[in-house]
Amino acid sequence: MEFITIFLTTIIKIIKYAILIRVLMSWMQTNPNGNIARIINEITEPILKFIRKILPRMGMIDLSPLVAFFALDFAEIGIINLMNSL
Repeated sequence: MEFITIFLTTIIKIIKYAILIRVLMSWMQTNPNGNIARIINEITEPILKFIRKILPRMGMIDLSPLVAFFALDFAEIGIINLMNSL
């Protein structure tokens, strides 16, 4: 069970870091067609796209990365608590 917990929490952390990198890249001028940008977008877009469908538009501000961080934090805490209770 410990392996599953570590594996799932590691995946969540990787996704959170990818979202952070995506946010930082959006503030800088980067090549959107570059390999790194494409990989980051492929990792993060399914989660952010799902949140954008639910979240109302806030003008030019995209709050989906912030909501994704909170959701991933809750998921990580839930996984840890669930695995510890088994």
